[in-house]
Amino acid sequence: MATKIRLQRFGKKGKPFFHVVVADSRSPRDGKFIERLGSYNPNTNPATIDLNFDKTLDWVNKGAEPTDTCRAILSYKGVLYKKHLEGGVKKGALTAEQAEAKFAEWLSAKDGQIEGKKDSLTKSKDDVRKAALAAETKKNADRAAALAIKNAPVVEEVVAEEEVAVEETAEAPVAEAAVEEAAPATEEAAPATEEGKKDEA
Repeated sequence: MATKIRLQRFGKKGKPFFHVVVADSRSPRDGKFIERLGSYNPNTNPATIDLNFDKTLDWVNKGAEPTDTCRAILSYKGVLYKKHLEGGVKKGALTAEQAEAKFAEWLSAKDGQIEGKKDSLTKSKDDVRKAALAAETKKNADRAAALAIKNAPVVEEVVAEEEVAVEETAEAPVAEAAVEEAAPATEEAAPATEEGKKDEA
């Protein structure tokens, strides 16, 4: 019987969730399986992979063929690297202690990469949140300034119109008085010019 390590799809439309299972290659995708090895949730960032390492390694050593996606998952979790190191131990290329040391070093480096990715994601989220907050604050300040400008000229125009009206009423009597004073002066000047013409004649 040809066994495969593959994914069984669960979850709703647009939000898939997968079980990692060992199944006969002839059985349907979501049908009968031999053993469940773990789960894979691609909806989170980074993806959440929960895998029984020892069982998966045992099935890989027995000859179960992973599908392409499952191969990537097993590689990500280090199952295939562990199988590779065990093959080296069997051939005598390295000792079991050296293989364990190499695998521990690989695991620590992988954990460091995952933690770095998580930190960068949280930092980028914080930066996006701060930028959005700054943009919203600026927008609110602009809106408040626009409202202040919109409301302020109405009051100033009314005050300015009242001041103009007061000035016009104050200037009107002064202008009338000036006109009245100018009129007798012109009348006095007119006879004087007539007399000057008579003298010249």
